[in-house]
Amino acid sequence: MMVGITGTPGTGKTSVAAELERRGHRVVRLTDTVRPYILEEDRCRQTLVVDVDRWVAEFEPLDGIVEGHLAHYLPCDRVVVLRCRPDVLRQRLSPRNYSQEKVAENVEAEALDVILIETLEGHPGEHVLELDTTSLSTGECADLIEQFIRGELPSSYGSIDWTDYLDLGA
Repeated sequence: MMVGITGTPGTGKTSVAAELERRGHRVVRLTDTVRPYILEEDRCRQTLVVDVDRWVAEFEPLDGIVEGHLAHYLPCDRVVVLRCRPDVLRQRLSPRNYSQEKVAENVEAEALDVILIETLEGHPGEHVLELDTTSLSTGECADLIEQFIRGELPSSYGSIDWTDYLDLGA
């Protein structure tokens, strides 16, 4: 079974995946797989432009966990979308040396459910778990993901609403 862990940068993907790996799960980090598919590197926006279609077409399915903010594009059997309240996400991203524009872009994407929507466009809802990491420890997140993988925790999504955190230019 291939399980994707996806989410906006700063939601906890890398930390949770490291905990799952520590627990014995096979984990593949997408940052280790996309290098041959980079079309351009936009240093000003601190963004890599990836040929996602080619990367997905050539990705070898695996039995394990695939971690990264593009994981939901892969043909995963189950997908976990990590979420984080936008004000907390802003605090998590600030120490990363991202530009203010990049931080704002990611916070807005989180408030608008961008990754969740993209995930649901490619995967049936019964295979998707949306998990709010805002106040959960890494271990608690890993516990819930393991329960989801084993089928002990049902699919759940759509209950998080952070539209109040959108800056509408007021």
